[in-house]
Amino acid sequence: MKNLLTRTLIAGTAVLAAVAAAQANDVVVDRQGEVPYVVDARNVVARSGAGLCWRTGYWSPAAAGTAMAGEFPAGCACDADLVPSDKCVAPVAAAPAPAPAPAPAPAPAPTTVTLSAQALFGFDKAVLTPAGKAAIDAEVLSRLSEVGELQMVTIEGHTDRIGSHPYNQALSERRAMAVKAYLVEKGISTDLIDTIGYGKTSPVPGVSCPDTLTRSQLIACLEPHRRVVVQIRAKAR
Repeated sequence: MKNLLTRTLIAGTAVLAAVAAAQANDVVVDRQGEVPYVVDARNVVARSGAGLCWRTGYWSPAAAGTAMAGEFPAGCACDADLVPSDKCVAPVAAAPAPAPAPAPAPAPAPTTVTLSAQALFGFDKAVLTPAGKAAIDAEVLSRLSEVGELQMVTIEGHTDRIGSHPYNQALSERRAMAVKAYLVEKGISTDLIDTIGYGKTSPVPGVSCPDTLTRSQLIACLEPHRRVVVQIRAKAR
């Protein structure tokens, strides 16, 4: 009696397991279009005892690949060997594109100050006059506090065409260095100041002074070329 009860429980368990497995493998179709399989009232494809889907009389491989059961053709579960494999695989979602890195803030445009050499030095001189120092205070130092964190100050020395190239080159360099020395004296780090002497190689465009002028007239005419250009660059914020 005990053995019979045990066998009955085992058989019942097997039946329940078979039912659960069958339910897990149910192929539920949406009945849109022609379904080439026998479908019960639950829209589930009927199966044989061996688990094979029952085909209708109008079944064909093409129809097996078009009748849908969820996101895949019903044939993916019933006739997987006849339906193209790409129809039975969920498309892999493309990885989202990484967010673009924020563009670095553009560096501020340099502030350029052009100072007349006549206002800074005596003619043919490279020593700052009191008026020249006052001009630097008003035109350069006053602007340093406005640009933010300082990156670099570039000082360019320029001369007119009177005299030889070597002489004017040296004079332009001495004038640029004189302005640098004054800025350092006022607290600007020497590491943040660069100097360049251009001599007479970079005259101001549009200034025409013929050699037929007297020397005093030529000196006065060429005055725009004798200059110191200060470029102030601030760090990007």
